[in-house]
Amino acid sequence: MAIPASSTTERTVTLSPSGQVALRQNVRRSAWRWPAIVSPQLIIGSALLALLIIAAIFAPILAISPPDEIEPVQRLLPPSPEHPFGTDQLGRDLFSRVIYGSRLALQMSVLSVALSAIPGIVLGLIAGYYRNWINIALTMVMDAWLSFPGLLLAIVLVARMGPSLGTTVIALGIVGVPAFYRLVRNSTMSARHALYIEAAYSMGFSEARILFRHVLPNLASPIIVLTTLRLGAMLLAGGGLSFIGLGAQPPDPEWGALLAAGRDSMGRAWWLATFPGLAIALSVLGFNLMGDGLRDALAPDQKSRRSHKPKVRRIERWLAVARGLRAGGKQSDQQAASSMNQG
Repeated sequence: MAIPASSTTERTVTLSPSGQVALRQNVRRSAWRWPAIVSPQLIIGSALLALLIIAAIFAPILAISPPDEIEPVQRLLPPSPEHPFGTDQLGRDLFSRVIYGSRLALQMSVLSVALSAIPGIVLGLIAGYYRNWINIALTMVMDAWLSFPGLLLAIVLVARMGPSLGTTVIALGIVGVPAFYRLVRNSTMSARHALYIEAAYSMGFSEARILFRHVLPNLASPIIVLTTLRLGAMLLAGGGLSFIGLGAQPPDPEWGALLAAGRDSMGRAWWLATFPGLAIALSVLGFNLMGDGLRDALAPDQKSRRSHKPKVRRIERWLAVARGLRAGGKQSDQQAASSMNQG
């Protein structure tokens, strides 16, 4: 079957049945791939987080010595091939302590975000779906919750419960609940009147099934982005609490505690605070870059769409050819003949 190659050319293109099948496959493949935007932020953030995860998993292999091994004769040694990050006031290898500190950083950030996300998502779904006195009461509580500065509230909670890594995780988890609640509540209110929700309701599905099988999966993209960004914020907040003595306690090699231990020796031992500070900065940067990249990939904005216009035009040309293949019949043959006569 012959069809015009395009509206601006006079050539005709003849496609075999196998060519038509390949054309349809290319159209499907292109239509599936073009919204997936892999930004440089996502690549860099994923690389930084991969380094963090590798350090946490393989800490016993990567560490030069146990993190608590004391060598008094090697006190305050500068960075060298034997001790890449130097040693601290007790002769402990700082590289090993920073590597083991990655485990505490991941544990603190992941657990605190999980404690924030689970109640925040559940309460947000309930408040956004029912829109009654439950919504009003929960929203008033969350607004009052947000009236307190988050870090100050965490400091009060940790001071009341006692400084430790566990109480830091609980305090940061409590502080982060309103962020997930507001996101899920607003998204649920928007999705409540969607056609697929009305169809599920008309089929007699229970409200619990509608919430957790139909509404919640469609909120996965914004929840994933917020979770990634909150991981970096919780890591930074936990490091801040440890820096002022309210987080992990010695001899735990938590990065904030290492930074606090080296702040008084910056003049004569600059490496004590430099390397733990770089570990915190790079980890938080990785979470933030990954969150921005996921936001562009899962919900691309107009700028991202404009940057992919050439790909969209190519897909539109494929779709135009596919429509011509489906049209077929005498009309396509007449169009090809008239195109040849005009030439």
